[in-house]
Amino acid sequence: MRLLILLGAPGSGKGTQAKLLAERLGLVHLSTGDFLREEVRRGTQLGNQANQYMNTGELVPDVLILDMIKTRLVSDGMNRGFIFDGFPRTVAQAEGLGRLVDEVGAGIDRVINLAVDDEVIVGRLTARSTCGVCGAIYNDVSNSPRRAGFCDKDDAALVRRSDDSEAVVRNRLNVYHQLTKPLEEYYSRKGLFLKVDGHGTTDQVLTRVLTSLAASGTNDRAQV
Repeated sequence: MRLLILLGAPGSGKGTQAKLLAERLGLVHLSTGDFLREEVRRGTQLGNQANQYMNTGELVPDVLILDMIKTRLVSDGMNRGFIFDGFPRTVAQAEGLGRLVDEVGAGIDRVINLAVDDEVIVGRLTARSTCGVCGAIYNDVSNSPRRAGFCDKDDAALVRRSDDSEAVVRNRLNVYHQLTKPLEEYYSRKGLFLKVDGHGTTDQVLTRVLTSLAASGTNDRAQV
């Protein structure tokens, strides 16, 4: 079973790249946020436990998230493999994930970090707007709607997320750097860490990621 981890700051494009890589490499895309919401929607035992924390605004404990990941690894990923989108976020989570993959007889192939300058990210996120109906995301700079302020798909009004203000974005970036710097060092010591330039178009970044994976010798199925 192949396991990849994709890291990146908010606005780095890791969610988009994770989906593209999963499709290209035949992996299961696992975003822990999406996974938590799915488990809650399905009313599973783990989902109900997680929902107790989510309803009160508390962070879901690492052990519960890892239990969810374990169920997915065993049920869906043994033959296909996974790409983790934005998880782990801390060294403690990385250590827990390491123990888990050892337990199921797997191993992490590579950890890819999409490196994007903070000022670029601030520009991306503060220019972002979302359709209140279908959830489509637009950007005033790189992906503006045909009619300013309205969605191309359903003509609904676009809204700005409150957490996309410049002050909030900069704080999120500071928190991200504080948490993930030790994580980069942790995986570098294990010889798993790959830093990839996250600037440019979606296709350009995808090509860089696939090239980096192929050069690392762990991705014989990647086609650039």
